[in-house]
Amino acid sequence: MADKTLLSPVERELVEQIETLLADPTHTHNPLRAPLAALFASSEAQRERLERLVRISDGYHLISRSQSLTLSEQYDRQLRRLDKLARISDRYQNSLRELSEALKDAALRDPLTGLGNRRFLMERIIEETERANRKGEPYALAILDVDHFKSINDRFGHEAGDTALNQITQAIQNGLRTYDLCGRWGGEEFLVILPETSLDSALQVAERIRRDIQALTIGIHNRSDVRITVSLGITLYQAGEPYSQTLDRADNALLQAKAAGRNRIESA
Repeated sequence: MADKTLLSPVERELVEQIETLLADPTHTHNPLRAPLAALFASSEAQRERLERLVRISDGYHLISRSQSLTLSEQYDRQLRRLDKLARISDRYQNSLRELSEALKDAALRDPLTGLGNRRFLMERIIEETERANRKGEPYALAILDVDHFKSINDRFGHEAGDTALNQITQAIQNGLRTYDLCGRWGGEEFLVILPETSLDSALQVAERIRRDIQALTIGIHNRSDVRITVSLGITLYQAGEPYSQTLDRADNALLQAKAAGRNRIESA
């Protein structure tokens, strides 16, 4: 491991951030972890070699410095060497910073649908709750569940289920307004956040999504007649309440929609 004491505070902070990300067990199966670890190891090795070369070079120049070399020439040569090292360091930092951001983004994304995952959604719910309390404008929260999704996996296989989830994702996104947000809550459940939205408006958005998904024909194993429906539970955030209470209310409304026959919307 290269000597961190030779790094600037900014470089040291970046290296420690990368080491923390790589050590975090939640990133073990992240597809970007392996290339980040490889690049980090390569960069550390390059930096260690660079430090050795600098030390060797410094020792060489101390021994073989020419008596005829003027102080001005020595100064210019040292400036050129430092400028080259600075450029190498800048490229190294930029590469690590870009991969760090890519790893962080990947940790918040569902790899199948490309939507934000549960962790991403929790961060957005907290932000939206703070904004709702600050502005006095409620947000609507909807949980969507694919009806009888297990039967698709059982009849046609998990690859068919993945195809269905991706088409449902597209239908949800097409039905939302530009400032709305959706993500994969888990399995065949999706969560939708509708900022500064009344219950009537939220129900209109939810109904548009429900109809669009019902109209889908999923092409599976050369068949185009596989139909899918969804059930939705929707509620409004109430000022001052914990966001977990809003989530529980939306989940209870979803259970009511399922109990009432599915392919429907219930509000609470």
